[in-house]
Amino acid sequence: MISTSRVKEQLKHTVETVRPTNSNLQKIEGKVRDCFVIGNKRLLIATDRLSAFDVVLTTIPFKGQVLTQMARHWFEKTTHIIPNHIISYPHPNVMLTQEAEILPIEVVVRGYLTGSAWRDYEAGKKVSGIELPGGMKKSQKFQTPLITPSTKEARGKHDIPISEQEIIDKKIVDPEIWKLTRTKALELFNFGTREAAKQGLILVDTKYEFGILKNQNQLILADEIHTPDSSRYWISDSYQELFKKGEDPEMLDKEFVRRELISMGYMGEGNPPVLTDDFRVETSLRYIQAYEKVTGKKFEPSVGDIEKSILESIKIYL
Repeated sequence: MISTSRVKEQLKHTVETVRPTNSNLQKIEGKVRDCFVIGNKRLLIATDRLSAFDVVLTTIPFKGQVLTQMARHWFEKTTHIIPNHIISYPHPNVMLTQEAEILPIEVVVRGYLTGSAWRDYEAGKKVSGIELPGGMKKSQKFQTPLITPSTKEARGKHDIPISEQEIIDKKIVDPEIWKLTRTKALELFNFGTREAAKQGLILVDTKYEFGILKNQNQLILADEIHTPDSSRYWISDSYQELFKKGEDPEMLDKEFVRRELISMGYMGEGNPPVLTDDFRVETSLRYIQAYEKVTGKKFEPSVGDIEKSILESIKIYL
């Protein structure tokens, strides 16, 4: 795996945002990605921004490349389940995609009781309208995966859990489209679960974004898939023993960032704490470890001035 010293060297080159000097295109800035719409296409540029609790905290070396390359790994593996929005990959941090009308719902699929679902359950709340059985334990596996959707809020605001019935009743998504969406989400999750198991991992939960291709009325998978930002992974070998002890599983995702923030008294309200360079390097190494463990491939970092190389690779579109 990449050395700590190499990650430290990249701290001065992290990509906070991408700033074209000669573009009149509107820039759309998400929590992690910078986007440019070009007719019926869109450039999705994964920066190195790190977010938690829907708040951008800092930048992490190589994070944008990890997200893009892991999403590419899964997009290419899941075309037999559902088409996606990818046209090409002009740069290790960049996806050129087809423009689509994104459904205003994040489709979260959960295989285990953890994260925000556990916090809601522990507080006696329903989980996206689902009444879970009493007596469940933290990190317990569900009998079958649950779909627990949430609304998509603006940057800096918390996404809000919503029930499937509310989605239909409020006409947020057409019932037939939602039926197909939930079917494809479960197929993707079950496929991801099987593939992760081959790598000694548990795909714990994940979120998917779906859209409709303009002028084609076709449901597609969009944004990202099974990355450390959108998914939780646990190490399977130690799961049962740790669960029986009432201890947290070994994690291979960014949940440790959330826990670090919680230990500092931060859960998304007010100004976030400043994260040290040592923590940023540790986080980078964890992202890279996740990439290599999930995909079974060696991470080949793009080093130096990444923003400059991104702009060079996309100038033909701008």
